[in-house]
Amino acid sequence: MSLEQKKYLKKRRLNKIKVLVCQIILLLGFLIIWEILVNKGVISSFIYSSPSRIYKTIIELINNNNFFIHIYITLKEVFISFILGISLGFVIALILYEFKFLAKVIDPFLTMLNSLPKVALGPLIIIACGANIKSIILMALLINLIVCIITIYNGFLGVDEYILKLFKTLGASKYQILTQLVIPSSYQTIIASFKLCVAQTLIGVIMGEFLVSKQGIGYLIVYGKQVFNLNYVMTGIILLGIISYILYRLIIILENKLLKHL
Repeated sequence: MSLEQKKYLKKRRLNKIKVLVCQIILLLGFLIIWEILVNKGVISSFIYSSPSRIYKTIIELINNNNFFIHIYITLKEVFISFILGISLGFVIALILYEFKFLAKVIDPFLTMLNSLPKVALGPLIIIACGANIKSIILMALLINLIVCIITIYNGFLGVDEYILKLFKTLGASKYQILTQLVIPSSYQTIIASFKLCVAQTLIGVIMGEFLVSKQGIGYLIVYGKQVFNLNYVMTGIILLGIISYILYRLIIILENKLLKHL
């Protein structure tokens, strides 16, 4: 490795460290300011809680053996919905790419379903599936699946036309074109759809838990609202923020590993 390469890698590492330090400072600064404003009475502790109250609430939930159960239930629902959304989205996007006429027929309906507020379908979902985990997963699927289909399908359409014509000229079969050109050329788009899908899945799961769950972070938030204990509500919101960040980081790690092999 040359001296210039070593300097470049060192500079990249330093930049990553600087970004991480700045993020930590911003987070700590936000928490400190939040705590001070509550203690000084500038903002209502009843409505906005405070970092110290949230910490005490987490300890209370742990002591009551509820904390990890709520997190586990929500993560399980997110994982199932995410895998189903990505898998179905990929397969349907492939079908639409292969059958252009079908894609043209379905396109306006996909747009319509994507813009439809899914919470409006909540009562129908509950009646059809019952007040259980099936309703939550279906709610999450309704939210993440359309986004996955549209994102992955547009990635397939973005394949270089000249390379596609070259493959066809050389006599490549449809299977070879898909597996050796279309899908490999769309890796970054597919991974980008993962990022969108995990965010949409978390939103869908929480919406489903608002409607039917008896456990999970969404239930914790609803329960806090019902008993006017907004510490539970703020604790749930903070936990959702942490979970969404962890899931996002996992997708980034997956992205980096996959791109190294390309």
